[in-house]
Amino acid sequence: MYAFNYIGRYFILLSHVFVRPEKRSIYWKQIIREIDVLGLDSLGITLIISIFVGAVITIQTASNIDNPLYPTYLVGYASRESIILEFSPTIVSLILAGKVGSRIASEIGTMRITEQIDALEMMGVNSAGYLILPKIIASVFINPFLVIISMFISIWGGWVASVATGLITSTNYIYGIQFGFRPFTVTYALIKTIVFAFIITTVSSNEGYYTKGSSLDVGRASTRAVVYSSIVILLFNLILTQLLLI
Repeated sequence: MYAFNYIGRYFILLSHVFVRPEKRSIYWKQIIREIDVLGLDSLGITLIISIFVGAVITIQTASNIDNPLYPTYLVGYASRESIILEFSPTIVSLILAGKVGSRIASEIGTMRITEQIDALEMMGVNSAGYLILPKIIASVFINPFLVIISMFISIWGGWVASVATGLITSTNYIYGIQFGFRPFTVTYALIKTIVFAFIITTVSSNEGYYTKGSSLDVGRASTRAVVYSSIVILLFNLILTQLLLI
C-alpha cells in the first residue's frame, strides 16, 4: 500500500513540476546555477573514480584472458565494452545518486521544514516547478557530458595500467579499443544516462519536498533519496538493457 501511495505522490508532484513557468528568465538563472552545483561540482569525483576503475577493469580483464590462443588486443576491446556499456553510465550515475541526490533532498527538505516553500506558495509561486524543474533540466543536460568524460578517462586509465604493468602493449591496447567499435553503444549509454539523471533529480526532490518534522527528518529523507534512486536506477538499467540491446 505504501508503494502505491509513494508512486501516486511522486506523479502528482511531477504534474506540478511540468507546468508553464511564471518567469522564464528566473528559471534560466536557476538552470545555470544548478548546472554548476549539480554537474560541474561532480566533475572531480567523476574523474578520480573513472581513472582507477578503468585501470582495475583493464587489469582484471587481462588476468581473465590469459589463454595464449586469445589475441591480447581483446583486453582493450573487453575493457572498452565494459566501460561504455556499464561502468560510465550506470556506476557513475549511482555515484551521482549518492552525491547529488542527497544534496537535492537535503536542500529542498530544509526549505520545507523552515517553511520557505510555504512562503513561496503564499507569494503565488509554483514552488514545485521553481525548485525542481531547473534541477531536472540541468542534470539531464550536464550528466551526459560527465559520462562521456568518464568514458575517455576510464579508457585512458586502462591504457596507463596496461602499459605500466606490462600486461599488454600500448599498440595492442589501442587496437583493441578501436576493434569492432559500434557507435550505438555510446547512444545506448547516453540514453541510460538521461533516464538516470531524471530519476536521480525527481526521486530525490520527491523525498525533500514532502519532508516533515525536524532536521533529523531531513537527514532521513536524504538517506531515502539515495536508496530509492539507486534501486530505481538499477531497475531501469535492466529494463533499458532489455529494450535497447536485445
